Amino acid sequence: MDKKLQIDLQRVPKHVAIIMDGNGRWAKGKGMERIFGHKNALTAVRESIEGATKIGVSAITLYAFSTENWNRPKVEIDALMNLLISSLKKELPTFQENGVKVNAIGSIENLPKKAQVTLRNVILDTQKNDVITLTLALSYGSREEIVNAMKTISKKVVNKELDLENIDENTINNHLYTFNLPHVDLMIRTSGEQRISNFLLWQMAYAELYFTNILWPDFREEHFYDAIIEYQNRERRFGKTSEQLTE
Repeated sequence: MDKKLQIDLQRVPKHVAIIMDGNGRWAKGKGMERIFGHKNALTAVRESIEGATKIGVSAITLYAFSTENWNRPKVEIDALMNLLISSLKKELPTFQENGVKVNAIGSIENLPKKAQVTLRNVILDTQKNDVITLTLALSYGSREEIVNAMKTISKKVVNKELDLENIDENTINNHLYTFNLPHVDLMIRTSGEQRISNFLLWQMAYAELYFTNILWPDFREEHFYDAIIEYQNRERRFGKTSEQLTE
């Protein structure tokens, strides 16, 4: 049976976040260098976006490169940045065809200039697309994001642009990179690791967490649907009791 047919299209998550883990182990298992795994992960990216689009998910965020990833060997970082550039250029026609709006969060200014330019161009070229928003978390760390938000809010208080008593959750949310995105409903992590790894900590406060042993390069559209089906089988209470939800 087509797994997509098992999904209630009226209850799909608005925002799905994915930690794409296992590229290096996948490559090592085949006797290849880590970058071989990264290159073969593009199919998983494509199929996840396609799957999300088909069922009506409005936003998907991919943890593409963390602030901690800068500690990896330079040869791997350079290869990843070149792969980012070539992939964005290659996928642009598909983004346009499928209504994918590309977005980016993180310390983008730390990326190589060529990557910044390519990313900026793709964002501009897709800004009018409205089927699904694809956000790439690049040079991203959630703690850093929250610290930066606190600094900006503090400056506004000092400059009397913002009243301390008026600061609430919406104030903080509006100063995060993701201010224009819905909160995360579902987070998927591949490769069997069961950590959040400094990814969208604020935004995932009430997210359902889904972990799978599948290595990211092997992740396909059907696996994405498995996560959605699991999500729909869970009871999301947001602090309430089951009885309150049924009343």
